[in-house]
Amino acid sequence: SWLQKLINTSFFLSFFFLLSTADSQVVGPHQPVVALVDDDVILPCHVEPAEDVTAEILEWTRSDLNPRFVHVWRSGQDLVNTRNPSYRGRTSLFINELKRGNISLKLFRVKLSDGGTYECSIPLMEKKSFVKLVVASDAATSPVISLSGIDKNRGGVVLQCESAGWYPEPELLWLDGEGNLLSAGPTETLRGPDDLYTVSSRVTVEKRHSNNITCRVQQRNTNQSRETHIHVPGSNYIFTFMIERL
Repeated sequence: SWLQKLINTSFFLSFFFLLSTADSQVVGPHQPVVALVDDDVILPCHVEPAEDVTAEILEWTRSDLNPRFVHVWRSGQDLVNTRNPSYRGRTSLFINELKRGNISLKLFRVKLSDGGTYECSIPLMEKKSFVKLVVASDAATSPVISLSGIDKNRGGVVLQCESAGWYPEPELLWLDGEGNLLSAGPTETLRGPDDLYTVSSRVTVEKRHSNNITCRVQQRNTNQSRETHIHVPGSNYIFTFMIERL
């Protein structure tokens, strides 16, 4: 009967739709995305194989936020009222690219609080991917090395290094003239009210060490690094210098 044919046709079309979407994937970057404060950044996300998602519901969310919605596209337009207030006016999709499956999000004027894991999803297709954003501060200062004292027991001078304005928290390294790591005291870390970190550390430079010493502060995940070099004169000179100051 015509009714049975209609049912069979509907079943076939539904089955074909399930097959066509079963192999589709929402794909994000394999590595974290790094951005500096106040910069604009793109969080990559796309459908693979490429297909038109203009008519789909598209959601960018962060599970640690309330409300969790960063950006929502529905019925061919952006839904502004559902968005977390901290993102209003700071996000956009590449609307002309939706027909090619590009659902990347552009985030404007990045803040430290934007750092986190974002979910890019097409709910009706039950497809999603995750994008990690690492936000770094570009306010970091070059390390300042100062003479802290004399270590009479080890026959060396004690240097202190300090650097401020870091985010995320960096690591501090002492190096000799050949680039070898020096054994130093623990790094002290302070986090200010602006969420930026200040780090400091002390090291004893002995006679056996090279006179050229480097203090390096770095963040491996953002590839940011600052360093300062100092030439340490002979220990007798330093000892005399310290005595004259006392």
